[in-house]
Amino acid sequence: MTAPRLDDPAPALAMRGIRKAYPGVIALDGVHLEVQRGEVHVLLGENGAGKSTLMKILSGGEQMDAGVIAIDGRAIALGSPRMARDAGIAIIHQELALVPGMSVAENVFLGRAPTRVGLVDHARMVRESVVLLERVGASVDPGVLVETLSIAQRQLVEIARALSLDARILIMDEPTSALTARETALLFETIRWLTARGTSVIYISHRLDEIFTIGNRITVLRDGRNVATRDVQAADRRELVHLMTDREVDELVPSAARVPGDVRLSVQGLCVRRTLHDISFSVRAGEIVGFAGLLGAGRTEIARAVFGLDAFDSGTIAVDGAVVEIQSPRDAIAAGIGFVTEDRTREGLVLTRSVRDNVALPILQRLSRFGVVHRRSETSTAEESVRNLRIRARGVTQRARELSGGNQQKVVLARWLATGARILLLDEPTRGVDVGAKQEIYQLINELASSGVAIVLMSSDLPEVLGLSDRLLVMREGRIAGAFSRADASAERVMACAVGM
Repeated sequence: MTAPRLDDPAPALAMRGIRKAYPGVIALDGVHLEVQRGEVHVLLGENGAGKSTLMKILSGGEQMDAGVIAIDGRAIALGSPRMARDAGIAIIHQELALVPGMSVAENVFLGRAPTRVGLVDHARMVRESVVLLERVGASVDPGVLVETLSIAQRQLVEIARALSLDARILIMDEPTSALTARETALLFETIRWLTARGTSVIYISHRLDEIFTIGNRITVLRDGRNVATRDVQAADRRELVHLMTDREVDELVPSAARVPGDVRLSVQGLCVRRTLHDISFSVRAGEIVGFAGLLGAGRTEIARAVFGLDAFDSGTIAVDGAVVEIQSPRDAIAAGIGFVTEDRTREGLVLTRSVRDNVALPILQRLSRFGVVHRRSETSTAEESVRNLRIRARGVTQRARELSGGNQQKVVLARWLATGARILLLDEPTRGVDVGAKQEIYQLINELASSGVAIVLMSSDLPEVLGLSDRLLVMREGRIAGAFSRADASAERVMACAVGM
């Protein structure tokens, strides 16, 4: 995209000299950010660089210690989320802020439901929700509860809710982290529609390909400070990665040559009513089998069924040639299966507990004697995981919520490796993870496969699933629609298969 031409010299948003400190750490140290009207301004940086803190300040969730915020040239105080909304600022959070027990329509208009003669006008709320959901390409019934939706569907609902605010400045924090290429393209159409109307978009993403498709300008933060601002047309990918990390990092997904062994996991005729139809595949020891497909195609549902989270109506699961009965996660763990969920903050980790507690959680029985956990064994197990997986933490007693996204994901991996899992189901393993941490997780996945672990990889990131997989299966409407070897797979062929072309 080319930068917009603007008649008004005052930027839509100016943040100058923003400073924010927490006990023991300076999160923001004099940061500047200027966004023009009708511009998509990309904010880049590794986890911990200060992006989220800066956006929390802009959206009223945090108070700055020093600095000035001006909208259309006028200084403004943003003391609360409501004040930010009243100023025309809306945010789409990376960690979704929806109410699970309420309907989609109620979430879209949460706190702002249309009324008629003093009562909520449900019919109007549903009608307007349908328009907004269609705008973002979400095939979701506005009457269903949010808790029944997938992560990707919830992400689209969150985007629809932000659109309902008719914001002048829209913050998008990793909006495509759970979306496929098709849903991402629809979102980009929506962004172009918004910016054509004068809305300014602050776009945060770790997917560099997106930046060059949708962005106008880029500001890079590192360690709470400005590093550079560039026009997208003049930006260089490798330079951007270097600016973010202060080191040379290859942003491409690394592949590794392996010689797979015997079949470790075999799934035959797996069926889940209205969701999965006759799913059959196998994974050998030391092999990565990837699953691609559009939103709702059934990738996550396969992982949940194999791990015993969702009951299946028919089919068999075999591990190392022996059929196993899996009716619960306990059965799956006993069979040597681990599951890294796509939603690490809600389903993968106990954020309020320490790294040690999270790593040891599935093996407490092994670490206990007469019902009492042997703390020394628990600690040594966690410390070994921190070393082997290169988890950056102050120590094993640090709480999981205090870690970056990439290190949280490593803790989830460590938990299953501690069980001795020989089969790993990885659902969106790098969702919301920065470029440097992605490289480390890719390296870990390759190392695990090379050590003989059988890996099933579900990912909406097409370069990721293409680069890591030895074989690739494509889902469409709950069925396996195609299979590709590494040599035969390409983005064009996979997407054509996913949409039925």
